[in-house]
Amino acid sequence: MKNNNVTIHDISKALGIDSSTVSRALNNSPRVSQKTKDKIAKKAQEMGYQRNSLASKLRTNKTHSIGVIVPRISRHFFSSVIAGIEETAFDAGYDVIICQSLESFEREKKLMETLSSNRVDGILISISMETTSYDHFKEYQKQGFPILFFDRPCTLAHSTNIIIDDYKISFEATEHLIQQGCRNIVHFSGPKELELYIKRTNGYKAALVKYGIPIQEEYILESHLMQEDGIVLAKKILELPKVDAVFSGNDTAAISAMQYLKENGIQIPQDIAFVGFSNEPISAVMEPSLTTIKQPDFEMGKIASSLLFEQIESKSTIKANQIKILEPELVIRNSSIKKASR
Repeated sequence: MKNNNVTIHDISKALGIDSSTVSRALNNSPRVSQKTKDKIAKKAQEMGYQRNSLASKLRTNKTHSIGVIVPRISRHFFSSVIAGIEETAFDAGYDVIICQSLESFEREKKLMETLSSNRVDGILISISMETTSYDHFKEYQKQGFPILFFDRPCTLAHSTNIIIDDYKISFEATEHLIQQGCRNIVHFSGPKELELYIKRTNGYKAALVKYGIPIQEEYILESHLMQEDGIVLAKKILELPKVDAVFSGNDTAAISAMQYLKENGIQIPQDIAFVGFSNEPISAVMEPSLTTIKQPDFEMGKIASSLLFEQIESKSTIKANQIKILEPELVIRNSSIKKASR
């Protein structure tokens, strides 16, 4: 029977080989011949030896693990990013610890402390909607570890951001609605303190300006873009005059708003057209199907983790902020098409 408590000394005794040689062989040291390594590896397998990875990590001061903090794992975008991260991490020999902040600044701070105390070699994070202070990130950097931000940009010094062109795609989404004949377009914005939602709102405004449509601040509705927020926002739409379209900062709020409006006799897109953001799976199969923005989520996860591993391995401090911008895509479906194409 294999014994998982087998030690290097047990292998040493069984083979009559010095324990230091056994240790070097199991650590693939060039000081041990391949023949001896093979012999020791075979015996270790026979005896059921399991390497003490914790002891190895303590010796090398490296855990070969990274932390990932996302707002919500349940969101399709973040689960796809995580899939990209995990694929890259597996190939690079790293473990991944996944955490969710649930959009809470206090929870995010505690998660940073937990990951730091677990000595992860680096952290990938999409910050919470409540995050406006970066002291908890600075503390981690001071310890000499890299932190990389994705999706939601962060202005922390000496950091890397992997983002999409939120301004450009929001301009395109709003322009699409204008080209469908819409003039009174409401924008569902996330918290205006976050750079991500500032850019989406600015893209929306720029499209209105291009087509000579007045910007009406009361048409920009701010929330956390949760399912329940969509219902609240839909009620507000019904109180506003002549609303004929909505560009939402995410699909979740757009979908719940559409459902509420439909239940109250509003036809979509005939009365109010909709464009969402993030291409949740349900957006393609609901009725009407939701026009939305597809982000390169899996690719973002792979790129972000690859860059983080480079920083971990090089142990070099980032001298200036680095930004990598990925291109999203407007996916046009039935919820926004008012004009029949000929």
